[in-house]
Amino acid sequence: MNNKFTRIEIVMADVKEKIATVIYMPESRLPSIRAAAKDYGFSPSTVVEAYERLQTEGIIYSRPGAGFYVAETTAPLSLTDIAPKIDRVVDPLWVSRQSLEPPDGALKPGCGWLPADWLFEVGMRRGLRNVAKADASIISEYATPLGLLALRQLLTRRMAGLSINAEPSQIILTDSGTQAIDLIFRFLLTPGDTVVVDDPCYFNFRAQLLAHRVKVVGVPYTPNGPDVDAFAAILDEHKPRLYITNAAIHNPTGATLSPATAYRVLQLAQAAGLYIIEDDIFADFEVKPAARLAALDGLSRVFYIGSFSKTLSASLRCGYIAAPIEWVGSLVDLKIATGFGGSQLAAAVVFSALTDSGYRKHMNDIHTRLASARTHTLPRLAKLGIVPWLLPQAGMFLWCRLPENNNATELANRCLSKGVVLAPGNVFSQSDNAEKFMRFNVAQMSHSKIFEVLAQSMT
Repeated sequence: MNNKFTRIEIVMADVKEKIATVIYMPESRLPSIRAAAKDYGFSPSTVVEAYERLQTEGIIYSRPGAGFYVAETTAPLSLTDIAPKIDRVVDPLWVSRQSLEPPDGALKPGCGWLPADWLFEVGMRRGLRNVAKADASIISEYATPLGLLALRQLLTRRMAGLSINAEPSQIILTDSGTQAIDLIFRFLLTPGDTVVVDDPCYFNFRAQLLAHRVKVVGVPYTPNGPDVDAFAAILDEHKPRLYITNAAIHNPTGATLSPATAYRVLQLAQAAGLYIIEDDIFADFEVKPAARLAALDGLSRVFYIGSFSKTLSASLRCGYIAAPIEWVGSLVDLKIATGFGGSQLAAAVVFSALTDSGYRKHMNDIHTRLASARTHTLPRLAKLGIVPWLLPQAGMFLWCRLPENNNATELANRCLSKGVVLAPGNVFSQSDNAEKFMRFNVAQMSHSKIFEVLAQSMT
């Protein structure tokens, strides 16, 4: 009896997952009892009971003589229910929660930002004082739909330094880089579309796509960018709508996109009708500028986004989208529909901080501190048998392979119980094939306890 009940649960869970990920669309017909029984390898009576229980829950309904159908109204979206039923530590939402609200006294070498005392606090305080003295409308009124003109003009000049040609009218300020991505997802995607991500990729890309109920396919990432042969095969087989990637410094690998790979990716994208989101949140960490898809593409099929949480402040939220001019109006409509007016205050403070005479020196100091942190971290990891996949030219991340017989998820669990928050490889991997990898943030690894806990926890 227990075995039969377990099989019923398997069928129910599979149907629910396929509905949540829009493999089974609302009002679509489920496989017949006979067909489902054959696919699952279970008896028809097991499938009948599973379907009947799903019908009782209001998830599906029957049409006499015609079979079972997906109900129009389904249960509220739960990202953790959609996600694979694996240990919570490899869930990107879990990692975010642990990093944002860690246990008391926890160290966070797995988080994706600089320590608070590394950020441009002096410039931000000056910016807040400057804005406090400005016209009262800055601190009391909604922003215009596109956002603060002075900041958009500054962004066009900054992008020009990367050979990205954009007018201020092509730039939309958002409440964050995350909101920028979400707006583009809302604009381009419908449930059931296919999106390509790097494998590995920034874990919140995966979490956001999960929320949009699309199919996600990973393309292997190399030290020069996505594997172009695999990329071409994915475009041919899956006909994806969108590809999302990092510009400049790749998260989590620290790799840099080569010009040759960038050209080939754009050629394939144009031939396939594929759109691209290029997330350049780490632009100011670069020492030597890398190729930008948005520059080579001329903002034709590429949406270029960024924000300032990594260099100025994670507390004052402000991001942006640079988009093809013909799509700006629709994106602005979505921005208003989902967030109404943006924050003039945040944009004004960010503008003041970026134009502060100390910002360039601040970033030069960050480059030096990160280089020093890498120099000190690498040999300490090497003593534990942890080796980098590549030696990055800049940025805060090391994508490292663990010694044999060590599983990143299990190691992260053991370290968490000892007050150290890590970011195990499968958080970043769409194919779940990075169980031997861990992402380390060198800026967060000055405390000797991290290496002691690693040593105690490794097998």
